[in-house]
Amino acid sequence: MNCFRRRARQAGFTLLEVMITVAIVGVLAAIALPSYNYYITRSKIIDGTVKLGNFRNQMEKWFLDNRTYQPVPAAGTACGVANPATFGNDAFTITCTANSATTYLILATGIAAKGMGGFQYRVDQTNAKTTLALPSGWTYPTPTNDCYAIRKEGTCQ
Repeated sequence: MNCFRRRARQAGFTLLEVMITVAIVGVLAAIALPSYNYYITRSKIIDGTVKLGNFRNQMEKWFLDNRTYQPVPAAGTACGVANPATFGNDAFTITCTANSATTYLILATGIAAKGMGGFQYRVDQTNAKTTLALPSGWTYPTPTNDCYAIRKEGTCQ
């Protein structure tokens, strides 16, 4: 009778095989996730610096039309062009102050809730680009003027 009772072959994976697969996936994720986050941060920096350049162009157009960076008539330290609104995907707020009729400063400040806390960049009427603040672990570029730090090791744009 025992010859008619054959043991059915088990289908599936053993616990050891599943554990090895989970360990491999965990190692790959531990390597890939920080690189991906760094890539996303760098893309947000580029977005912020492009917005600085766009706003600077608008200020120059305003100056050509009005011969002043301030609103007409002058209203304190306000710029002739209104600060752009911040939308859902924006990682930086852009603000402008016109210290006089012939000078202005445009500041891009990272939004902490978007993972960009600690980043701050500035441009002025002479197109002098400055990295004002970086989060810990990031290196300031050398020289510190005329560029925006876009990588942890201090590479400039």
